[in-house]
Amino acid sequence: MANPGNQVKETIFAWEGKDKSGKTVRGELRAGGEAVVNVTLRRQGIMVTKVRKKTYRSGKRVKEKDISLFTRQLATMMKAGVPLLQAFDIVGKGHSNPSVSKLVMDLRADIETGTSLNQAFRKFPLYFDALFCNLVAAGEQAGILEDLLTRLAIYKEKTLAMKAKIRSALMYPISILAVAFIVTAVIMIWVVPAFKEVFASFGANLPTPTLFVMALSAFFVNWWYVIFGSLGLGIWLFFRTWKRSVKMQRTMDRLILKVPVFGDVVRKATIARWTRTLSTMFAAGVPLVESLDSVGGAAGNAVYADATRRIQNEVSTGTSLTAAMQNADVFPNMVTQMVSIGEESGALDAMLGKVADFYEEEVDEAVASLSSLMEPAIMVILGVLIGGLVIAMYLPIFKLGSVV
Repeated sequence: MANPGNQVKETIFAWEGKDKSGKTVRGELRAGGEAVVNVTLRRQGIMVTKVRKKTYRSGKRVKEKDISLFTRQLATMMKAGVPLLQAFDIVGKGHSNPSVSKLVMDLRADIETGTSLNQAFRKFPLYFDALFCNLVAAGEQAGILEDLLTRLAIYKEKTLAMKAKIRSALMYPISILAVAFIVTAVIMIWVVPAFKEVFASFGANLPTPTLFVMALSAFFVNWWYVIFGSLGLGIWLFFRTWKRSVKMQRTMDRLILKVPVFGDVVRKATIARWTRTLSTMFAAGVPLVESLDSVGGAAGNAVYADATRRIQNEVSTGTSLTAAMQNADVFPNMVTQMVSIGEESGALDAMLGKVADFYEEEVDEAVASLSSLMEPAIMVILGVLIGGLVIAMYLPIFKLGSVV
C-alpha cells in the first residue's frame, strides 16, 4: 500500500493542442506533472502543443456568502439543463474573487476525473460542511440533484439573512459605545487639560465633580497608551480564546441565551435555524437520525447542539421526535405541538418549515423592536456621559459668575 505522505501533489494545468481532425482544442486537467498531462491527452488522441501550470492571483478569502451564491448559480444552471462541468466553468471563470474561482476549478477538476459531486465537496470541509455534502449525496442518489441544490441555496440564503439581522442588532449599540469611548478619550486627553490651565488662575476651590474629572483626565493623559493597549489586547485575547477554546464557546453560548431581551432574539434565531435545517434534511429524504447529526452543529449554539445529541439518542432507541424534544426542555410548547402534528399527519418537513418561517418573522420583529428600544437607552447613556463631563467642567465658571 502506498504511503499517503509520498503521493504526488496534483495541480491544474491549462493545455492547448489539436484533435484528430486538426481542430485546435483547449482545456484544463488536474495532474501530477506536465508529463502526465501529455500522456493522458495523447491517449485521447490529442496532439499537445502547449502545457502550462494554471496560476491564480491571490484574492479575498472565500466567505459563506460566496458559497451561497455558488450554490444558487449551480442550481439555476442545472435546472436550465447546462451540463455540470460547463456549469462549473461558467461559475469559476466568471467570479470576481480569484479564491472562489480556484475553489470551483479545483472541484471541476475532481469531477472531471470521475469523482462524484458530494465526494468532491467533502475534500473542502472548510467551505462545505457535513449538511451540505449529505444533501448533495442524497440528491445524487435519488436523481433530484437540481431540486436539492435549490433547497440548499434557499437554506443558505435564509441562514445568512438571519445571521445578518443578528449582527446588525449587535453592531448598532457596539458602534455607538465605541464612538462614545473615543469622544470621551478625546475630551479627557485634550479638552480637560485646557480647562485645567484656565482654572489654575482662579485661585478658588473647585467643585468635587470638576476635581474628579480633572483627576480622571490626568490618569488618561499619563496612561493613555496603557488604557488603549490593554483594551485592544483584552478584546483580541477574548476573541482569540473564544475562537480556540471549546469550553469558553459553550460557556458564552449559555450566557448569551440568558441575556435580557437580546438572549430571546438569539434563542428564536437558533430555533429558526434548527427547524429550517431539519426540515431541509428530512424533505431531501435523509433519515431522521442521520439528519439530526447535521442539525445540532447548524443551530450555532452549544446548548441546542447538546440537546440535539440527546434527542438523537432517544430517537434512535424508538422515542418519537416530539417526546425527545419535550425531554430536551429547550423548545417552546408551540414548536413541540407543531412537530407532533407533523409526525401524526406525515408532513413533518412541512410543519418544521412553518415553524422556521414563524420564528424567522419573530426574529425580524424582535430585531426591529430591539433597535427602537436601544435608541433611547443609548441616547440616555451618551447624554449622562458627555453631558456629565461638560457640566463638571463648566461648574467652576458658573460659580465664578455667581460670585461676580
